[in-house]
Amino acid sequence: MMQVVDYKHPEAAQQFVASLRETGFGVLKNHPIQQQLVESIYKNWQEFFDSEEKHKFAFDPAKQDGYFSPQISETAKGHKEKDIKEYYHVYPWGRIPAQLKDEILDYYQKASSLAEELLDWVESYSPSEVSKLYHEPLSNMIKNTPNTLLRVLHYPPLQGDEDPGAIRAAAHEDINLLTILPAANEPGLQVQLQNGEWLDVPSDFGNLIINIGDMLQEASGGYFPSTSHRVINPQGTDMKKSRISLPLFLHPRSEVVLSERHTQASYLLERLRELGVKD
Repeated sequence: MMQVVDYKHPEAAQQFVASLRETGFGVLKNHPIQQQLVESIYKNWQEFFDSEEKHKFAFDPAKQDGYFSPQISETAKGHKEKDIKEYYHVYPWGRIPAQLKDEILDYYQKASSLAEELLDWVESYSPSEVSKLYHEPLSNMIKNTPNTLLRVLHYPPLQGDEDPGAIRAAAHEDINLLTILPAANEPGLQVQLQNGEWLDVPSDFGNLIINIGDMLQEASGGYFPSTSHRVINPQGTDMKKSRISLPLFLHPRSEVVLSERHTQASYLLERLRELGVKD
């Protein structure tokens, strides 16, 4: 069972980093992100996804901001079927529907501030041979970055006629440093253990789920593993429920050096090409 770490516990940082190292995931409770704010965002964006207004914000291929319809949703690396989802890419500099803007940017700022603290935790509990690989402090990598992405995801109710093999989010790893995710309004997130088994991530409403992305794996020389995870399809009556999810993908500034091989920009371009969302 994955440990849930109390953010206010005196040994929270140590416990959290130990969980990241062992499973690729950490789960926090009693953290500073207000549940009320998250619930309001879920409700307001559900209304947006249910409206026709979303089509006015169709994504910009050059900037990658705006609304991505189910027809152009991602296909996870190594999979043939598209994921069953639609989503909106929020950047502070990007297009955001006026009625949703203040609230979502408030969340973006609060989650980004917490992220800096969590990256400091990771650095503090990295062994010396790992921390010397970091070309600059981890929390510094995301300071004033235009690249951190907040994705508002909508998994629509299932109709029963989906392509065989298609699930809400096929097994994948994230590209970025860390991903911060409030537990969604419905369960379904699973993480793959080193022995290949799939473990349900505790989805108690109010938890904050954090996972390692490929860029932290790259920057730490593989010490922190980027872990495969997926969102499985619900069963029974839950098939008819929508699911909203709010992952914040922490991306360093473009020029940040991750390793001898890669900057943020070169690594991101390589992965987006693999995903088929960039030429």
